[in-house]
Amino acid sequence: MQHFLSLLLAVSLLTTTYAATADEWRKRSIYQIITDRYALPDGADLTACDPAKQAFCGGTWNTIKNNLDYIQDAGFTAIWISPVSQNYEGPRTPYGDPYHGYWISDASKLNSRFGTADDLKALSDELHARGMFLMVDVVVNNVMALDTDPDLSTYMFQDKSQYHPYCPIQWGNTTSEQNCWLGDTKVTLPDVNTQDPTVVTAYTAWIKALVQQFNIDGLRIDAAKHVNMDFWPKFCEAAGVYCIGEVFDADAGEALQWQGKQALDAILNYPMYNALVQAFTIPGPQNMSAVTDMIAQIKQKSSDPTLLGNFLEDQDVPRWASLSVDPQSLWNAMIFNFMSDGIPIVYYGQEQGFNGNADPMNREPLWPSHYANTTTLQLVTKLNTLRNFLINSTEDWVTTQVQVLSQTDDGIAFMKGDVITVLTNIGSPPQNVSISAHTPYDNSVSTTDILTCRQYAVGSNGSIEVEYSKGGVPVILVPDTKLDNSGLCGHVQASVVSQKGAQGNVNGDANGALSTTPLAFAVGLVTFAAALLTAAL
Repeated sequence: MQHFLSLLLAVSLLTTTYAATADEWRKRSIYQIITDRYALPDGADLTACDPAKQAFCGGTWNTIKNNLDYIQDAGFTAIWISPVSQNYEGPRTPYGDPYHGYWISDASKLNSRFGTADDLKALSDELHARGMFLMVDVVVNNVMALDTDPDLSTYMFQDKSQYHPYCPIQWGNTTSEQNCWLGDTKVTLPDVNTQDPTVVTAYTAWIKALVQQFNIDGLRIDAAKHVNMDFWPKFCEAAGVYCIGEVFDADAGEALQWQGKQALDAILNYPMYNALVQAFTIPGPQNMSAVTDMIAQIKQKSSDPTLLGNFLEDQDVPRWASLSVDPQSLWNAMIFNFMSDGIPIVYYGQEQGFNGNADPMNREPLWPSHYANTTTLQLVTKLNTLRNFLINSTEDWVTTQVQVLSQTDDGIAFMKGDVITVLTNIGSPPQNVSISAHTPYDNSVSTTDILTCRQYAVGSNGSIEVEYSKGGVPVILVPDTKLDNSGLCGHVQASVVSQKGAQGNVNGDANGALSTTPLAFAVGLVTFAAALLTAAL
């Protein structure tokens, strides 16, 4: 393990390190990148990457670094990149090449396909120069092989005792899920014995060295629930940064046991992801109560809902546009992730309307989009602008937990801090339905829907009502006094805002305003007008 000792020596010479805490991460928004698929070097063939071929396409740490403006201009304050460790190197496998980064060979070495140590450090330095954070995906549970009795001489752990014996997983059996092997007999994922003290010592030393050498701010941990839970506190303490784990489970009780001092800082919020799919996809069950119920369950079972990772897409689930034909369903569900409890995560290409279904088709290259300023990207930028402003201008918006004000079959109204969000699952076609709620606002408080930049006065008893005679567009209401100096909707300074009176009630007018200056936008099978969200984006 000479290379590993050299890494530790290099770390011992460092004078400047970052150690981003969970509290700092809750204030971030994250753009998730598959390193191989985000950007290409100048002069590369932009037409050669076919996700169905499961092959390397040429993205690197340098090409990410050279194209950060796109991410930062959209308001994101962190990126999450593919695992950086050395992957399988050899003949093409039955499932293609390890372009995704998850087929670990030697964790303590870097993946030469993505660049050099200097390249990774340069990416980290550039992010920090921009005030952004770096999250790195790590794989601890397993390595990768092509059979059940691999030659271990090229791995970080080279003794058979440092792996669990081969066995297929019996799902629902916790011991089996943690000790048996993921994958199949074509591409096996030998399960590392994380109960072995020599493994624990090596892993904690490795992660401390990796984080310090490359100034990594946070870790996304792959297959976290397939590792014995008591491993994680030691590992994350050694890392010294925020740890968020993949716990692929729709059940809130099962998933959220992995958040807390006994395990990890947070998990990716698969329970809420599944509720959002149930509530918003078209066609789909459109069960809005699934969201309300999940909010209540998370409040009860999470040690801190504001640290959970909110997402609609990732490398393991279908693109939203492959599940739902209506772009309004994406916009409403996306707004939930930004305006409720937790850290919003956008998977690269989501903002471009990508529609790949299962792996590998949900791992498309981004460059064919030409990084276009789509309606969805404009929405993401506005949401990041608002969220970043609320975090920076208040002491407690980000830590104040969401309150549901009302819920019907067609929509939900909720409040976080002083912001009221009203979402619907009816889609773009107009319907004769409405959502009303009582708020803590005083009568005639002037608010602005930041998506349309129109002002509205709250009704008697703090009532609001949104009706959908012009389609199911979302509404985000912020008291005008809370938008001072935000740069949103003309709220540059308080003296300017005070001269503007309320111009209407929160009713159907709010929805109609979203189509005042429509932009062309088409997705898949949508044949009706889908430009209802465009005016103020």
